[in-house]
Amino acid sequence: MPRIAVFASGSGSNFQALADAAYAQQLDADVALLICDKPRAYVLERAQAANVPYVVFEPKQYLSREQYEHNVLHVLEEYDIDWIVLAGYMRLITPVLLHAYEGRMVNIHPSLLPAFPGLHAVRQALDYGVKVTGVTVHLVDEGMDTGPIVAQQAVMIEPCDTEAALTARIQAVEHELYPQVVRRLMRGKS
Repeated sequence: MPRIAVFASGSGSNFQALADAAYAQQLDADVALLICDKPRAYVLERAQAANVPYVVFEPKQYLSREQYEHNVLHVLEEYDIDWIVLAGYMRLITPVLLHAYEGRMVNIHPSLLPAFPGLHAVRQALDYGVKVTGVTVHLVDEGMDTGPIVAQQAVMIEPCDTEAALTARIQAVEHELYPQVVRRLMRGKS
């Protein structure tokens, strides 16, 4: 069974969806490790509760992003990780990890890419006035949310939507879509 490392920086709701799917044997993969770059992120509590080992790396302790990722790569090798699944990991990936996991690193983003890449995608969609936004799962490349799209699902924007309300609906879609897509990828289907 493939071993995945989930990378997260925040509350970890997508980590939880993946861990729950793995526990229910619906992921066809083992969530074998959490990598986090924030020592006080709530995702660490989720990992502990799910009995998933985790390692925290603080980027400010490294001279460069590449040095940081070399240390991350060393841990991934120790845990025999096959895939990297980004779940709210708020860092651009360098060629250190991109080359080591080429074609085996996936990300989820709260918009219908290529629209609204980067931070605050939900706010961008509301500010722009679009009627439809959604969720994109894509392979990771050197750009910001520019890798090949694997799956997308639309979410309608209601006239009275606030950023919080729309974010909650988008996250509900993410929590269903991401485990399904990861499962397909683990089976060698995109």
